[in-house]
Amino acid sequence: MAAKTDPTEIVDVEPLPDDTASQARRVVAAYATDADECRVFLSMLGIGPSKPEA
Repeated sequence: MAAKTDPTEIVDVEPLPDDTASQARRVVAAYATDADECRVFLSMLGIGPSKPEA
């Protein structure tokens, strides 16, 4: 059964700060068994891939 979402709650969501997203990427990478699983976990969290540093 899919979780029901309330559209009014989504408005309250703010983007993650870069340092929080970076920490989340490290944790996900540590627990994922392969790259595909890592991508799925990041997607579930709403976090995209990191941007390459210049």
